[in-house]
Amino acid sequence: MSDRRLCFRFDFISPYSYLAWKEAPAFCEAQGLVLEAKPVLFAALLNHWGQLGPAEIEPKRRYTFKHCVRRAARAGVSFGLPPAHPFNPLTALRVVAGEADLEQRARVVDVLFDATWSAEATGIETPEKIVAALDAAGLEGEARVAATQAPEAKAAFRAENEAAIAAGVFGVPTLSIDDELYWGSDVFEDLADRLAGKDPTTEARWAGIVDLPSAAQRRR
Repeated sequence: MSDRRLCFRFDFISPYSYLAWKEAPAFCEAQGLVLEAKPVLFAALLNHWGQLGPAEIEPKRRYTFKHCVRRAARAGVSFGLPPAHPFNPLTALRVVAGEADLEQRARVVDVLFDATWSAEATGIETPEKIVAALDAAGLEGEARVAATQAPEAKAAFRAENEAAIAAGVFGVPTLSIDDELYWGSDVFEDLADRLAGKDPTTEARWAGIVDLPSAAQRRR
């Protein structure tokens, strides 16, 4: 495996992040990539870009849950619902950000995603539930959760969010290779094409794609 990385930006609040996470390790192994999990607060992205989240639009909220149930069933991924949604994922995200070792970080992400979205989900909306999920996996939950309250931990996670926004991240999950962003849980074929040198957006005829002018603007 090379040191080339697949950057995986996510928020536990997103069921699409969960579905993509379940696919990411096998993809990275097949492609010879290092998987780098990067937590980001979805609410911070929404606030910055002036968007509503799916859970804030009731018909879209209902559709999202049904769509993810269908996607999970097709993929053979265990899927359930958290005790409530939306919920505050901040402590869980800071727990992940506090782990420097990428393999250990991936273990933490896996445990907390399962505690949120698997069929056996118990939730991660309180520090106590986060501790219980991590302890059950032998991951020293109490120490990890306690560390999230340190000023430096809060500052480090804030910096992660700022870096994501600066990179143009507007939603979760967002996966990237070589600073090229791929948004959503269905992007692995596109990523594979890029790695194989088959990304059609790199063709000369699409050179001005990002400079397409806007001819109308919706009132906000």
